[in-house]
Amino acid sequence: MQNVYKLGIIGYGGMGKWHHINTDKLGFIKTVAVYDIAEEARQRAAEHGLRTYCTLEEILADDEIDIIVIATPNEFHCPYAIKAFEAGKHVISEKPVALNSEELQKMIDSANVHNKVFSVHQNRRWDNDYRIIKHIYDNHELGKIFSIQSRVMGSRGIPGDWRVKKVHGGGMVLDWGVHLIDQALDMVKEKVTDVYVRMKHVHHTEVDDGFQLFLTFESGLVYFIEVCTAAYIRLPRWHISGDAGTAIIEDWSCNGKIIKPIRGKENVDATPIQAGAGLTKTMAPRGEESTIELPLPKITTNEWKEYYENFVAVIEGKQELIVKHHEVMRVMKIMEAAFQSEIENSSIHVDI
Repeated sequence: MQNVYKLGIIGYGGMGKWHHINTDKLGFIKTVAVYDIAEEARQRAAEHGLRTYCTLEEILADDEIDIIVIATPNEFHCPYAIKAFEAGKHVISEKPVALNSEELQKMIDSANVHNKVFSVHQNRRWDNDYRIIKHIYDNHELGKIFSIQSRVMGSRGIPGDWRVKKVHGGGMVLDWGVHLIDQALDMVKEKVTDVYVRMKHVHHTEVDDGFQLFLTFESGLVYFIEVCTAAYIRLPRWHISGDAGTAIIEDWSCNGKIIKPIRGKENVDATPIQAGAGLTKTMAPRGEESTIELPLPKITTNEWKEYYENFVAVIEGKQELIVKHHEVMRVMKIMEAAFQSEIENSSIHVDI
């Protein structure tokens, strides 16, 4: 008979409630309590039948709770996690797990000292669009990949709360960048040798409200990540090119296609075209005589529930963490190099 683990949530905002609603569907985890400093949040939790606490000490003293989820503003992740380990709880932290690598190391060390499971909720490893691109990359469907572009774009700015304050760990590098960098490192199993970033401050000066990040891997592959919160026309979610074709995914609904050259007919329709005030053969469009259009691969994705299944299996000594500590540390080191790149206005040579 499967054990049912009791969950306590610290921070019952958007993500805290998300954990509650989704984990309760799993059957092997049940949310029982919430701590939040806001009375309105506690009231919402109480309406769902959850015990509510007004202090951190109260929820950590609840002996029924096995697992703590930390879904607070980012600067609280480290101190709250350490106190939870000391109270004998396993911990899942929302991302970014900490404000810097030093804080992250303290969290890892505390989990080890108290023999508790510690994981970071890098849930976007389970996004369908990412799984499709990773399948294309892993199976060499485009030959040798030399360029990957990953974008998230919107026009609604940063939510007007703690995310616009540096002291709270605000800004898009820490908010969205942490996910997109994690996807990059999960897909490309190489060391990063160079980090270069340009941060945007369209509506906010204290934190970035967008950025363009170039990661160069040791093979020469350039992985470009862009986040924009002030774009009223979006560019494709993914654009990936190799020496044997190109793939594109337009959006999270996974609309897209693959275009490949037909072997032996690469130059069949190479006819110059009028381009502005001149002619070009280099940029002339291709036709059906030299290329073939293919659908994106159909991927049977592992559902998000695999994350929690894995977490519980680690508690029971049956598996290793999917989101490993050294992987989370690599992401943190890349973000730190990005901030350094912005300060120095130059690329940062790394060995990460």
